[in-house]
Amino acid sequence: MSTASTRPPEGRYGRSSDERADRTLRIVGAVLAVVMVGLVGWFGYHHVAKNEISAEVISFDLSKDAVEVHLEVRKDAGASGYCTVRSQAEDGAEVGRADFRFDGDDTRIDEVVTLRTTSPGTTAELVGCHAD
Repeated sequence: MSTASTRPPEGRYGRSSDERADRTLRIVGAVLAVVMVGLVGWFGYHHVAKNEISAEVISFDLSKDAVEVHLEVRKDAGASGYCTVRSQAEDGAEVGRADFRFDGDDTRIDEVVTLRTTSPGTTAELVGCHAD
């Protein structure tokens, strides 16, 4: 004795609603993936290519009420801007923050700046640099 099938023959009545939903989800997913890749590329380009000033802390010396920070700044010729430096106490509290301005035609500036602190600092951290 044979058992009767409850499914219609394949391909006879068109696509099922599940197949249409799967196709729609694949299209939406592909479009979203392309948009995300485009956004990441756009933000990456503007972060790397448009950043005219970059810097790093080479060393720092601590004292009771100040931190001397040796900064190396790289920038485009003629670009001007500033770098923000901060210092923290041993417990993590911020004890000093200041902006140091850089301009001129030099593309590399090697400078020691003094950051005044409200209590003894234990670190010198470059927060970031921004072009004007």
